[in-house]
Amino acid sequence: MSLNAVRPWKNIYRRKSRQIMVGNVPVGGDAPISVQTMTNTDSGDARATLNQVLACADAGADIVRVSCPDTDATAALKTVCRESPVPIVADIHFHYKRAIEAAEAGAGCLRINPGNIGDEKRVKEVIRAAKDHGCSIRIGVNAGSLERDLLEKYGEPCPDAMVESGLDHIKILQDNDFHEFKISVKASDVFLSAAAYQGIAEATDAPIHLGITEAGSLNAGTVKSAIGLGNMLWMGIGDTLRVSLSADPVEEVRVGYEILKALGLRHRGVNIISCPSCARQGFDVIKTVEILEERLAHIKTPMSLSIIGCVVNGPGEALMTDVGFTGGGAGSGMVYLAGKQSHKMSNDQMIDHIVEQVEERAQQIESETTPEAAE
Repeated sequence: MSLNAVRPWKNIYRRKSRQIMVGNVPVGGDAPISVQTMTNTDSGDARATLNQVLACADAGADIVRVSCPDTDATAALKTVCRESPVPIVADIHFHYKRAIEAAEAGAGCLRINPGNIGDEKRVKEVIRAAKDHGCSIRIGVNAGSLERDLLEKYGEPCPDAMVESGLDHIKILQDNDFHEFKISVKASDVFLSAAAYQGIAEATDAPIHLGITEAGSLNAGTVKSAIGLGNMLWMGIGDTLRVSLSADPVEEVRVGYEILKALGLRHRGVNIISCPSCARQGFDVIKTVEILEERLAHIKTPMSLSIIGCVVNGPGEALMTDVGFTGGGAGSGMVYLAGKQSHKMSNDQMIDHIVEQVEERAQQIESETTPEAAE
Protein backbone atom coordinates (compact mmCIF):
# COMPACT_ATOMS: atom_id res chain seq x y z
CA MET A 1 0.00 0.00 0.00
CA SER A 2 1.25 3.49 -0.84
CA LEU A 3 2.22 5.59 2.16
CA ASN A 4 0.07 8.38 0.69
CA ALA A 5 -2.96 6.12 0.92
CA VAL A 6 -2.73 6.23 4.71
CA ARG A 7 -1.37 9.78 4.86
CA PRO A 8 -3.91 11.89 2.93
CA TRP A 9 -2.21 15.09 4.03
CA LYS A 10 0.63 14.15 1.68
CA ASN A 11 -1.55 13.98 -1.43
CA ILE A 12 -1.55 16.64 -4.12
CA TYR A 13 -4.61 16.56 -6.36
CA ARG A 14 -3.52 17.69 -9.78
CA ARG A 15 -5.71 19.89 -11.94
CA LYS A 16 -7.37 17.92 -14.71
CA SER A 17 -5.97 18.82 -18.10
CA ARG A 18 -6.19 17.25 -21.49
CA GLN A 19 -3.12 15.49 -22.81
CA ILE A 20 -0.96 16.43 -25.77
CA MET A 21 2.25 14.98 -27.15
CA VAL A 22 5.61 16.71 -27.40
CA GLY A 23 7.36 14.28 -29.67
CA ASN A 24 6.98 10.99 -27.82
CA VAL A 25 6.51 12.61 -24.40
CA PRO A 26 2.93 12.95 -23.11
CA VAL A 27 2.16 16.24 -21.39
CA GLY A 28 -0.97 16.72 -19.33
CA GLY A 29 -3.67 14.29 -18.30
CA ASP A 30 -2.28 11.61 -16.02
CA ALA A 31 1.26 11.81 -17.43
CA PRO A 32 4.14 12.51 -15.02
CA ILE A 33 5.13 16.15 -14.75
CA SER A 34 7.93 16.45 -17.28
CA VAL A 35 11.15 18.36 -16.66
CA GLN A 36 12.53 20.68 -19.32
CA THR A 37 15.56 22.87 -19.82
CA MET A 38 16.98 25.03 -22.60
CA THR A 39 20.36 25.00 -24.30
CA ASN A 40 22.58 28.09 -24.14
CA THR A 41 25.03 27.18 -26.91
CA ASP A 42 25.23 28.87 -30.30
CA SER A 43 22.22 27.19 -31.92
CA GLY A 44 23.95 27.33 -35.28
CA ASP A 45 26.60 24.95 -33.93
CA ALA A 46 24.81 21.61 -34.23
CA ARG A 47 27.49 19.57 -32.48
CA ALA A 48 27.85 21.86 -29.46
CA THR A 49 24.09 22.12 -29.09
CA LEU A 50 23.60 18.37 -29.43
CA ASN A 51 26.31 17.67 -26.84
CA GLN A 52 24.50 19.91 -24.37
CA VAL A 53 21.18 18.24 -25.18
CA LEU A 54 22.78 14.86 -24.48
CA ALA A 55 24.16 16.07 -21.14
CA CYS A 56 20.75 17.40 -20.14
CA ALA A 57 19.02 14.19 -21.20
CA ASP A 58 21.50 12.17 -19.15
CA ALA A 59 20.64 14.35 -16.14
CA GLY A 60 16.98 13.45 -16.65
CA ALA A 61 15.56 16.13 -18.95
CA ASP A 62 12.44 14.83 -20.68
CA ILE A 63 12.31 17.70 -23.19
CA VAL A 64 14.94 20.25 -24.27
CA ARG A 65 14.27 23.64 -25.85
CA VAL A 66 16.59 25.21 -28.43
CA SER A 67 16.45 28.86 -29.46
CA CYS A 68 16.06 29.42 -33.20
CA PRO A 69 16.85 33.06 -33.92
CA ASP A 70 18.09 32.66 -37.50
CA THR A 71 18.34 30.33 -40.48
CA ASP A 72 21.69 28.92 -39.28
CA ALA A 73 19.92 27.73 -36.13
CA THR A 74 17.02 26.08 -37.94
CA ALA A 75 19.43 24.44 -40.38
CA ALA A 76 21.44 22.98 -37.48
CA LEU A 77 18.20 21.94 -35.79
CA LYS A 78 17.78 19.11 -38.30
CA THR A 79 20.87 17.36 -36.93
CA VAL A 80 19.92 18.08 -33.32
CA CYS A 81 16.39 16.72 -33.72
CA ARG A 82 17.58 13.65 -35.61
CA GLU A 83 20.19 12.65 -33.02
CA SER A 84 18.56 13.84 -29.79
CA PRO A 85 17.22 11.12 -27.45
CA VAL A 86 14.51 13.53 -26.23
CA PRO A 87 12.03 15.78 -28.07
CA ILE A 88 13.24 19.23 -29.05
CA VAL A 89 11.16 22.38 -28.63
CA ALA A 90 12.05 25.19 -31.05
CA ASP A 91 12.00 28.56 -29.30
CA ILE A 92 10.68 31.18 -31.70
CA HIS A 93 10.62 34.94 -31.28
CA PHE A 94 9.81 37.63 -33.85
CA HIS A 95 10.37 35.58 -37.01
CA TYR A 96 7.43 33.27 -37.72
CA LYS A 97 9.30 31.74 -40.66
CA ARG A 98 11.78 30.24 -38.19
CA ALA A 99 8.85 28.31 -36.71
CA ILE A 100 7.97 26.89 -40.10
CA GLU A 101 11.60 25.92 -40.72
CA ALA A 102 11.83 24.35 -37.26
CA ALA A 103 8.73 22.25 -37.91
CA GLU A 104 10.27 21.05 -41.14
CA ALA A 105 13.52 20.27 -39.25
CA GLY A 106 11.74 17.83 -36.93
CA ALA A 107 10.96 19.85 -33.79
CA GLY A 108 8.48 18.17 -31.47
CA CYS A 109 7.00 21.47 -30.38
CA LEU A 110 7.07 25.14 -31.40
CA ARG A 111 7.20 27.75 -28.66
CA ILE A 112 5.74 31.03 -29.89
CA ASN A 113 5.43 34.29 -27.97
CA PRO A 114 2.12 36.11 -28.60
CA GLY A 115 3.79 39.42 -27.85
CA ASN A 116 6.21 39.29 -30.78
CA ILE A 117 5.26 36.54 -33.26
CA GLY A 118 3.20 38.87 -35.42
CA ASP A 119 -0.38 39.15 -36.61
CA GLU A 120 -2.98 36.40 -36.85
CA LYS A 121 -2.10 35.66 -40.47
CA ARG A 122 1.44 34.70 -39.45
CA VAL A 123 0.17 32.59 -36.57
CA LYS A 124 -2.06 30.71 -39.04
CA GLU A 125 0.98 29.86 -41.15
CA VAL A 126 2.74 28.50 -38.08
CA ILE A 127 -0.34 26.42 -37.27
CA ARG A 128 -0.37 24.99 -40.78
CA ALA A 129 3.30 23.98 -40.48
CA ALA A 130 2.66 22.39 -37.09
CA LYS A 131 -0.24 20.37 -38.52
CA ASP A 132 1.77 19.28 -41.54
CA HIS A 133 4.72 18.07 -39.46
CA GLY A 134 3.02 16.75 -36.34
CA CYS A 135 4.27 19.44 -33.95
CA SER A 136 2.56 20.68 -30.83
CA ILE A 137 2.65 24.37 -29.91
CA ARG A 138 3.36 26.18 -26.68
CA ILE A 139 1.78 29.58 -26.27
CA GLY A 140 4.43 31.34 -24.22
CA VAL A 141 3.04 34.49 -22.63
CA ASN A 142 5.67 36.56 -20.84
CA ALA A 143 5.10 39.59 -18.61
CA GLY A 144 8.12 41.29 -20.15
CA SER A 145 6.83 41.13 -23.72
CA LEU A 146 3.07 41.55 -23.64
CA GLU A 147 1.23 42.91 -26.65
CA ARG A 148 1.11 46.68 -26.86
CA ASP A 149 -2.68 46.90 -26.88
CA LEU A 150 -2.89 44.93 -23.63
CA LEU A 151 -0.30 47.15 -21.97
CA GLU A 152 -2.33 50.18 -23.04
CA LYS A 153 -5.53 48.59 -21.75
CA TYR A 154 -4.19 47.53 -18.35
CA GLY A 155 -1.41 50.08 -17.88
CA GLU A 156 1.20 47.51 -16.84
CA PRO A 157 1.87 43.77 -16.90
CA CYS A 158 -0.69 42.17 -14.59
CA PRO A 159 -2.35 38.77 -14.21
CA ASP A 160 -5.49 39.79 -16.14
CA ALA A 161 -3.42 41.04 -19.07
CA MET A 162 -1.39 37.84 -19.18
CA VAL A 163 -4.46 35.61 -19.03
CA GLU A 164 -6.19 37.65 -21.73
CA SER A 165 -3.14 37.35 -23.96
CA GLY A 166 -3.08 33.59 -23.52
CA LEU A 167 -6.81 33.15 -24.14
CA ASP A 168 -6.70 35.34 -27.25
CA HIS A 169 -4.09 33.07 -28.79
CA ILE A 170 -5.81 29.90 -27.64
CA LYS A 171 -8.84 31.12 -29.58
CA ILE A 172 -6.75 31.57 -32.72
CA LEU A 173 -5.46 28.00 -32.47
CA GLN A 174 -8.90 26.57 -31.76
CA ASP A 175 -10.53 28.60 -34.54
CA ASN A 176 -8.03 26.93 -36.87
CA ASP A 177 -8.93 23.49 -35.50
CA PHE A 178 -5.60 23.09 -33.72
CA HIS A 179 -5.73 21.62 -30.23
CA GLU A 180 -2.25 20.17 -29.62
CA PHE A 181 -1.12 23.09 -27.52
CA LYS A 182 0.01 23.93 -24.02
CA ILE A 183 0.37 27.34 -22.41
CA SER A 184 2.62 29.25 -20.03
CA VAL A 185 2.17 32.67 -18.40
CA LYS A 186 5.59 33.46 -16.99
CA ALA A 187 6.92 36.41 -15.05
CA SER A 188 10.05 37.02 -13.00
CA ASP A 189 7.86 38.12 -10.09
CA VAL A 190 6.62 35.17 -8.03
CA PHE A 191 3.32 36.82 -7.07
CA LEU A 192 2.52 37.91 -10.62
CA SER A 193 3.35 34.46 -11.97
CA ALA A 194 1.24 32.64 -9.39
CA ALA A 195 -1.79 34.86 -9.95
CA ALA A 196 -1.53 34.55 -13.73
CA TYR A 197 -1.16 30.78 -13.58
CA GLN A 198 -4.15 30.46 -11.27
CA GLY A 199 -6.20 32.53 -13.71
CA ILE A 200 -5.21 30.56 -16.79
CA ALA A 201 -5.69 27.24 -14.96
CA GLU A 202 -9.30 28.18 -14.26
CA ALA A 203 -9.95 29.41 -17.79
CA THR A 204 -8.72 26.45 -19.88
CA ASP A 205 -8.13 22.71 -19.71
CA ALA A 206 -4.94 23.04 -21.77
CA PRO A 207 -1.77 21.52 -20.29
CA ILE A 208 0.24 24.12 -18.41
CA HIS A 209 3.98 24.71 -18.68
CA LEU A 210 5.27 26.18 -15.42
CA GLY A 211 8.14 28.57 -14.99
CA ILE A 212 9.40 31.60 -13.09
CA THR A 213 11.22 33.32 -15.91
CA GLU A 214 14.63 34.93 -15.44
CA ALA A 215 14.78 33.62 -11.87
CA GLY A 216 18.45 34.50 -11.39
CA SER A 217 21.65 32.73 -10.39
CA LEU A 218 21.94 29.10 -9.29
CA ASN A 219 21.38 29.84 -5.60
CA ALA A 220 18.95 32.78 -5.76
CA GLY A 221 17.08 31.36 -8.74
CA THR A 222 16.70 27.97 -7.09
CA VAL A 223 15.09 29.56 -4.04
CA LYS A 224 12.81 31.76 -6.15
CA SER A 225 11.78 28.87 -8.38
CA ALA A 226 11.20 26.55 -5.45
CA ILE A 227 8.85 29.07 -3.87
CA GLY A 228 6.99 29.95 -7.07
CA LEU A 229 6.82 26.56 -8.75
CA GLY A 230 6.43 24.73 -5.45
CA ASN A 231 3.34 26.68 -4.50
CA MET A 232 1.71 26.21 -7.90
CA LEU A 233 2.51 22.51 -7.95
CA TRP A 234 1.12 22.20 -4.42
CA MET A 235 -2.14 23.70 -5.74
CA GLY A 236 -2.18 21.02 -8.44
CA ILE A 237 -1.24 23.36 -11.28
CA GLY A 238 1.41 22.28 -13.78
CA ASP A 239 2.01 19.51 -16.31
CA THR A 240 5.57 20.32 -17.34
CA LEU A 241 8.15 22.76 -15.99
CA ARG A 242 11.40 24.53 -16.57
CA VAL A 243 13.56 26.11 -13.89
CA SER A 244 15.16 29.20 -15.48
CA LEU A 245 18.63 29.77 -14.02
CA SER A 246 21.69 31.73 -15.04
CA ALA A 247 23.63 28.48 -14.82
CA ASP A 248 24.46 25.29 -16.66
CA PRO A 249 21.21 23.83 -18.09
CA VAL A 250 22.04 20.55 -16.34
CA GLU A 251 21.57 22.41 -13.05
CA GLU A 252 18.09 23.45 -14.17
CA VAL A 253 17.19 19.80 -14.62
CA ARG A 254 18.57 18.84 -11.23
CA VAL A 255 16.69 21.64 -9.46
CA GLY A 256 13.50 20.74 -11.32
CA TYR A 257 13.68 17.19 -10.06
CA GLU A 258 14.48 18.31 -6.52
CA ILE A 259 11.35 20.48 -6.48
CA LEU A 260 9.22 17.59 -7.73
CA LYS A 261 10.85 15.14 -5.32
CA ALA A 262 10.21 17.44 -2.38
CA LEU A 263 6.49 17.37 -3.18
CA GLY A 264 6.39 13.66 -3.92
CA LEU A 265 5.38 14.32 -7.53
CA ARG A 266 8.33 12.68 -9.27
CA HIS A 267 11.28 10.60 -8.12
CA ARG A 268 14.65 10.05 -9.77
CA GLY A 269 17.96 9.13 -8.23
CA VAL A 270 19.05 9.17 -4.61
CA ASN A 271 17.22 11.48 -2.23
CA ILE A 272 19.79 12.29 0.46
CA ILE A 273 18.35 13.26 3.83
CA SER A 274 21.11 14.88 5.84
CA CYS A 275 21.45 17.04 8.94
CA PRO A 276 22.99 20.53 8.91
CA SER A 277 25.60 19.23 11.41
CA CYS A 278 26.56 20.60 14.83
CA ALA A 279 28.97 19.92 17.66
CA ARG A 280 27.35 16.52 18.24
CA GLN A 281 28.34 15.14 14.84
CA GLY A 282 30.40 11.98 14.88
CA PHE A 283 31.90 12.67 11.44
CA ASP A 284 32.14 15.52 8.91
CA VAL A 285 28.55 15.48 7.63
CA ILE A 286 28.87 18.36 5.17
CA LYS A 287 31.94 16.96 3.41
CA THR A 288 30.50 13.44 3.41
CA VAL A 289 27.26 14.52 1.76
CA GLU A 290 29.16 16.57 -0.82
CA ILE A 291 31.23 13.51 -1.79
CA LEU A 292 28.23 11.17 -1.80
CA GLU A 293 26.19 13.47 -4.05
CA GLU A 294 28.99 13.32 -6.62
CA ARG A 295 29.65 9.59 -6.33
CA LEU A 296 25.95 8.64 -6.44
CA ALA A 297 25.01 10.94 -9.33
CA HIS A 298 24.96 7.95 -11.70
CA ILE A 299 22.11 6.27 -9.79
CA LYS A 300 18.80 6.81 -11.60
CA THR A 301 16.71 4.47 -9.43
CA PRO A 302 14.48 6.37 -6.97
CA MET A 303 15.65 5.63 -3.44
CA SER A 304 16.48 7.34 -0.15
CA LEU A 305 19.65 7.70 1.91
CA SER A 306 19.94 9.28 5.35
CA ILE A 307 23.23 10.74 6.53
CA ILE A 308 22.84 12.01 10.09
CA GLY A 309 25.69 13.10 12.35
CA CYS A 310 24.45 11.81 15.69
CA VAL A 311 21.88 9.62 17.43
CA VAL A 312 19.39 12.41 18.24
CA ASN A 313 17.51 12.09 14.94
CA GLY A 314 19.67 9.57 13.08
CA PRO A 315 17.90 6.32 14.05
CA GLY A 316 14.46 7.84 13.43
CA GLU A 317 15.39 9.13 9.97
CA ALA A 318 17.06 5.80 9.11
CA LEU A 319 13.82 3.94 9.83
CA MET A 320 12.29 5.64 6.78
CA THR A 321 15.14 5.30 4.27
CA ASP A 322 16.57 2.55 2.08
CA VAL A 323 20.08 3.07 3.41
CA GLY A 324 21.19 5.11 6.40
CA PHE A 325 24.27 6.02 8.38
CA THR A 326 24.14 7.55 11.84
CA GLY A 327 27.20 8.93 13.57
CA GLY A 328 28.18 7.42 16.88
CA GLY A 329 31.37 7.55 18.87
CA ALA A 330 34.90 6.16 18.84
CA GLY A 331 35.31 6.80 15.09
CA SER A 332 32.41 4.66 13.85
CA GLY A 333 28.69 4.83 13.16
CA MET A 334 25.71 2.59 12.52
CA VAL A 335 24.56 1.43 9.09
CA TYR A 336 20.84 0.91 8.53
CA LEU A 337 19.43 -1.13 5.64
CA ALA A 338 15.75 -1.03 4.67
CA GLY A 339 14.96 0.87 7.85
CA LYS A 340 16.60 -1.60 10.19
CA GLN A 341 19.80 -1.41 12.18
CA SER A 342 22.36 -3.60 10.41
CA HIS A 343 26.01 -3.17 11.40
CA LYS A 344 28.68 -0.75 12.51
CA MET A 345 31.16 0.82 10.12
CA SER A 346 34.26 2.92 10.76
CA ASN A 347 34.09 6.54 9.64
CA ASP A 348 37.17 6.24 7.46
CA GLN A 349 35.57 3.46 5.40
CA MET A 350 31.96 4.59 5.49
CA ILE A 351 31.82 6.52 2.18
CA ASP A 352 32.96 3.58 0.03
CA HIS A 353 30.72 1.29 2.06
CA ILE A 354 27.65 3.52 1.67
CA VAL A 355 28.19 3.81 -2.08
CA GLU A 356 28.38 0.02 -2.27
CA GLN A 357 25.20 -0.40 -0.22
CA VAL A 358 23.28 2.15 -2.29
CA GLU A 359 24.35 0.53 -5.55
CA GLU A 360 23.29 -2.90 -4.27
CA ARG A 361 19.95 -1.55 -3.09
CA ALA A 362 19.38 0.16 -6.45
CA GLN A 363 20.00 -3.11 -8.27
CA GLN A 364 17.61 -4.87 -5.94
CA ILE A 365 14.88 -2.28 -6.54
CA GLU A 366 15.38 -2.50 -10.28
CA SER A 367 15.17 -6.31 -10.25
CA GLU A 368 11.96 -6.13 -8.24
CA THR A 369 10.33 -3.80 -10.74
CA THR A 370 11.30 -5.56 -13.98
CA PRO A 371 8.52 -7.30 -15.96
CA GLU A 372 10.18 -10.64 -15.31
CA ALA A 373 9.99 -10.10 -11.56
CA ALA A 374 6.30 -9.27 -11.75
CA GLU A 375 5.41 -12.56 -13.49
